[in-house]
Amino acid sequence: MSSTLPPFPASQGPAAKTPVMVEFGAGDAVEPCLRADAARNRARLLDAAARLVAEHGAAAVTMEAVAAAAQVGKGTVFRRFGDRTGLLTALLDHSEKKFQASFLSGPPPLGPGAPAVERLGAFGCAALRRADADLELQLAAEPCPDRRFVVPARRVRHGHVVLLLRQAVPGADAELLAQTLMGYLEPALIHHLTRQCHMPMERLQAGWHDLVARLTRV
Repeated sequence: MSSTLPPFPASQGPAAKTPVMVEFGAGDAVEPCLRADAARNRARLLDAAARLVAEHGAAAVTMEAVAAAAQVGKGTVFRRFGDRTGLLTALLDHSEKKFQASFLSGPPPLGPGAPAVERLGAFGCAALRRADADLELQLAAEPCPDRRFVVPARRVRHGHVVLLLRQAVPGADAELLAQTLMGYLEPALIHHLTRQCHMPMERLQAGWHDLVARLTRV
């Protein structure tokens, strides 16, 4: 996704629209009518990439390795996914769609129907668990700095947190507070805390609830 995407609109108050579910990366949005053979090639390449991750870890997933595993030319992989980050984000797309569905339309407290502060608490804990489960792949799929904050899925998450903050703390700068909360959920930080500092996930989740409580206290 290009860094020329427009920024999130200025604060619109509590009536701001709920974010719409999108793919983790660009996905097939740019090609809504894939030919049947192209769709089969894409599935074949993703299957090959998934096998490489399972057998050798995310570091083994290169465009060349995926092309060899799928027995296609390297150019086919580049045409389908653009670059390695595009390929890795496509691998994460299925679990990202499930996560988005859970907080946009699933049961409360993660989904609609619970108070905004409860939903924020549930959102962060679910995001922490999901990141921990796919941590190596998420780290490998991290975009470069000029793309990191405009990846469609991150914008959906940010928009969701902004919406909940506007409900929980009207009048606050919800967009900047949302960036503070989103920073807590960065894969690199989760890796540092859980793998290098050996903090249990329960501590990170308790810290998330504490941060949400402090930011929403009025």
